[in-house]
Amino acid sequence: MLSIKVPPLGESIVEATISRWLKKEGDPVASGETLVELETDKVTVEVPAQKAGVLVRRLKQEGDVVNVNDVLCELDESAQAGSSSSATAAAPPAAAPPAVPAAAPTASPPGGQAPAAPASQPTASAGDPRSAPAARRIAAEEGVDLATVSGTGRGGVISKPDVIEHIAAAATTTMPASAPPAAARVTPAAPAAPAPAASPAPAPSRPAPSAPKVAQSGARESREKMSTRRRRIAEHLLESQHSTAHLTTFNEIDLTAVETLRGRIKERIEKEHGVRLSMMPFFVKAACMALKQYPVVNAKVDGDHIQYHHFVNMGIAVASDAGLVVPNVKDADSLSLLDIARGIVTVAKKARDGKLTMDDLTGGTFTITNGGVFGSLISTPIINFPQAGILGLHKTQDRPMAVNGEVVIRPMMYVALSYDHRIIDGQQAVLFLVKIKELMEDPALMVVE
Repeated sequence: MLSIKVPPLGESIVEATISRWLKKEGDPVASGETLVELETDKVTVEVPAQKAGVLVRRLKQEGDVVNVNDVLCELDESAQAGSSSSATAAAPPAAAPPAVPAAAPTASPPGGQAPAAPASQPTASAGDPRSAPAARRIAAEEGVDLATVSGTGRGGVISKPDVIEHIAAAATTTMPASAPPAAARVTPAAPAAPAPAASPAPAPSRPAPSAPKVAQSGARESREKMSTRRRRIAEHLLESQHSTAHLTTFNEIDLTAVETLRGRIKERIEKEHGVRLSMMPFFVKAACMALKQYPVVNAKVDGDHIQYHHFVNMGIAVASDAGLVVPNVKDADSLSLLDIARGIVTVAKKARDGKLTMDDLTGGTFTITNGGVFGSLISTPIINFPQAGILGLHKTQDRPMAVNGEVVIRPMMYVALSYDHRIIDGQQAVLFLVKIKELMEDPALMVVE
């Protein structure tokens, strides 16, 4: 019998949360095939089978917190692929497994939602397609045949978002033209995962908000244990607030020029280069140029020294199912606008698919977060410590503006710079935002400067 243990998770990471099992007790397993996925405070770790055999016993359940070297399951190396039923019978008797905890709440700035009460988990029969427990639960509640759902997980495994998207797609094709959007009618019994578009990632439409969680059996309150990542996010935000002299300054930007430019070239860019040109690459380019003019905004405090970075690893805040993560585009200051757009798409997709590496999440020097895709009009973002500044983007809104003595309607956006006042003076913070405003309102300056 081979014991499968929690592998080393990375520097200074000692625990993880079991996010999902990909194999059930009695399933045959090939060498190198993924058995279970673990969620750490930074990345998702896949634990493979070291040898071929049959999964005899799972010792941990989804939602359990495990430490490095904890035994996750036992694998019978001597069992053959066709003897899964006998392997299951040979497994030592175990107490009835505890109810699977409810799925972790989806992170969505600026706050979370009420947790749902734990629910019994439907089991998969031998003929069912491979699917996650949460996917089976939603399918059972909505009467969805899993055989009609396309799985996007590793090896074609059907995940919860796959089922939700299938339900939404079916509703879209059957509802009358006057009906509300399908995303608004997702079942309230479980949290709806956000649409594939991440908060700062290019997207053709606004992501669907998560459905509210409804207490079951008439309960007025319920409790849910924080995931490892959610606890780490909470600790990191508190550390930022307690360790920096936090201050925010605001400005507003007229996006007429850059929207006109983008509208003129975006179809051509997508056709010739395969890149959907959103507003984010323009802001990243403008921020990189402003950071070179005001390098202290791209610095950090190191003891009694100021450490300046002569490069820009641009952090992009992404809202994923597992929580808010901030992967960064390396050396963004040396990239063209199209390369920046490709880099943003790459890290956002990896974040949504749970494929981020430690390299993606470390080394950032400045961060941009975009709450505007969720409808935020104005906010004060929290610094991504130990960085010294973070730029917050918001919803573009048509507003009446005075231009050359006339009142005209212009697409306007409020922008916010939160900064560490220990090393960044108010003058530098304001001038940094003014520089971004100048570049965005006259994008030709991004080419000639």
